[in-house]
Order: sequence, then structure tokens, then C-alpha cells
Amino acid sequence: MMIEKLILAVITTNPKKAPSGTAVFHCDTKEEMETVAANLEAILDGIAHALTEELFIIVKH
Repeated sequence: MMIEKLILAVITTNPKKAPSGTAVFHCDTKEEMETVAANLEAILDGIAHALTEELFIIVKH
């Protein structure tokens, strides 16, 4: 079974913006958020997308 078109993780500096129902990673700075997003991209074999200055998602296409 292949997982396609799924949000695998959310990375944010603002916990109020994070949805429920998926893995959420809270970061203190934008730099930390970018590092975590890059690492999760590789680990989860997904693509990181910046939705706002304080919110990234990792998506499996």
C-alpha cells in the first residue's frame, strides 16, 4: 500500500496555528523550524512546504 497526498507533519513557531490530527513539531525560531523541516523531509521521504512565516507542512505527493 502506498501513502499518497497526505500531510505527514506540521512544523510551527506558533502552536495556535497547528491543526490537530497530525504530528506537530513546535520550534522556538524560524531557523530551528527550517532545520526541523529539512530533516523531516529526508526522514519521511516527503516535501516541505512553507505555508506562512511560522508554518511548514511535510507532504507526501
